[in-house]
Amino acid sequence: MKQRVLLSVAALVAAGSIVAAQAPAAQGNLSGTRADLLYQFDDASSKIAQLANAIGQDKYAYRPGAGVRSMSEVFMHVVGGNYYLLTFIGVKPAKALPQNAETTVTNKAQIATMLKESFDHVRAAIIAASDADLDKPATMFGRQTTVRNVYLTTVTHAHEHLGQLIAYARINNVVPPWSMGN
Repeated sequence: MKQRVLLSVAALVAAGSIVAAQAPAAQGNLSGTRADLLYQFDDASSKIAQLANAIGQDKYAYRPGAGVRSMSEVFMHVVGGNYYLLTFIGVKPAKALPQNAETTVTNKAQIATMLKESFDHVRAAIIAASDADLDKPATMFGRQTTVRNVYLTTVTHAHEHLGQLIAYARINNVVPPWSMGN
């Protein structure tokens, strides 16, 4: 168990050290906060998609313990979060997820498609927002905040679960594709 924890921490440190070198460039002519948000979101979403592809279907059911999300559940939790969090600022999903998607969608190809669609949804929302929109008020989980913080929460949510998925992958002897040779 101690070895797994150390391996997980090492994977997170390694991933963090190469973020700047490997994050996809921000799209369009964005600058300032929206460019930063998009840059960080693109980094996390690209790496989550790479892991979804690198991990075999047989490992999608892996969970490190009882009561903990499986790999497929983490991927679908990210999908759900990408849609749900933006509803706090009025950005509605183009289509509804299947009922209980987090636990019922387990097919690797279907998850990859749903991840891509949810990443595109967030990316489009960030690009469509104006700088002035970021300072507008919003209510998230019953707390007053700003549109900026809703986007920031969406980005940090993706990074949080990227770290979780890196640990799951490493425990299952899957090397994250962007760290091959490192």
